[in-house]
Amino acid sequence: MTITADTTPDSTARLKRELKSAEARRRAMALALVAPLALFLLLIFVVPIGALLTRAVQNPEVVDALPKTVAALKAWDRKTPPADAAYAALATDLTAAQDGEAMGALARRLNTEIPGFRSLVAKTARAMPLADEQGHTLALAPAQTRARLIELDARWADTAYWQAIAKNGSRTSPFYLLAALDHRQDAFGHIGPTDPDEQIYVTVFARTFVISAVVTLLTLLLGYPLSYWISTLSERRANLVMVLVLIPFWTSILVRVAAWIVLLQSEGLVNHALMDLGLIREPLALLFNRIGVYISMTHILLPFMILPLYSVMKSIPSTYQRAAVSLGSHPFAAFWRVYVPQTYPGVGAGALLVFILALGYYITPALLGGPNDQMVSYYVAYFTNVTINWGMACALGALLLAATLVLYGVYGRFTRAKANAR
Repeated sequence: MTITADTTPDSTARLKRELKSAEARRRAMALALVAPLALFLLLIFVVPIGALLTRAVQNPEVVDALPKTVAALKAWDRKTPPADAAYAALATDLTAAQDGEAMGALARRLNTEIPGFRSLVAKTARAMPLADEQGHTLALAPAQTRARLIELDARWADTAYWQAIAKNGSRTSPFYLLAALDHRQDAFGHIGPTDPDEQIYVTVFARTFVISAVVTLLTLLLGYPLSYWISTLSERRANLVMVLVLIPFWTSILVRVAAWIVLLQSEGLVNHALMDLGLIREPLALLFNRIGVYISMTHILLPFMILPLYSVMKSIPSTYQRAAVSLGSHPFAAFWRVYVPQTYPGVGAGALLVFILALGYYITPALLGGPNDQMVSYYVAYFTNVTINWGMACALGALLLAATLVLYGVYGRFTRAKANAR
């Protein structure tokens, strides 16, 4: 019996529709499987990062607390004394202010512009509304309001305080980002460096990058030969050694740091061992300095270097190196010219992973380092938990994120260039 296919136009169109419907169902199923992960990343990663970036440029304190004052200062040239209407608007805003939290935020924000502005705002707010000696509220003309405010505190006659208010008359400002780069914007919008005795954050960023680079180099120097040795072992022994490499992941970072405090202190095991061996006569200072930070961070991050190196090394055939030696190459030259270049992807991945992880370290420098060993993360925590300055904390975090993305982009471009060269 012969079976013939129905090839009429109607059957062909129906078959196409069925194929499209089946493909659409497959795509919908795939999207449904990925949707929980996408939603999780959106809520846990994308939204917080977006909030971080927006908080770094948000500046709503002055606009929310002094709306009429900001409007009155819009046309002010910021050189001559402000008009009487600005004084009247300030008195109106402070009189109408009922939210103590908003006034506190205003005082803190203006105090970052001029030290002592907080006390001026608090003093003036307590005196509102302006009243006579009997406590009766006065209906004053703008010029009279000006005179009363200057009489209350002579600082209101100083244009610098009004310039600070006018400069922050927008809901967005580069103030925090500039401050994180040791720069500032004057009352006329010109950007320049801060005073030398106030420049700390560029030094902190440089210190963070130096510590991360040194730790990355140390993990590479220790991890490369160890990974090579593991790759030469039998599968059973290699698995056993890898278990030993991964054992530190079974304990928290805090526990490992505490263990290093016990080992590195003046009466710790390291100093005792060195003194018993006759290598030193008195205990070395290994805690609360850069040495302790390097030792602990290298120990904690070493597995992150070993894992990508080992995954690359175990896939490299040993016959390449033996072939180079059989052709007359020195064993070291064969290793350096034949084997090492093939491990570059693992070196790059491990170095990038360790460096990026080291950039954000907080607890290790905080517990093992001294005042000059703290990294950017320390100041992010300080502004978040101590001074409650979210703008500055987010600005530092945003710059650190930008540096991480730049490094990732450089690595991606480097790997693409290497791939194209092949």
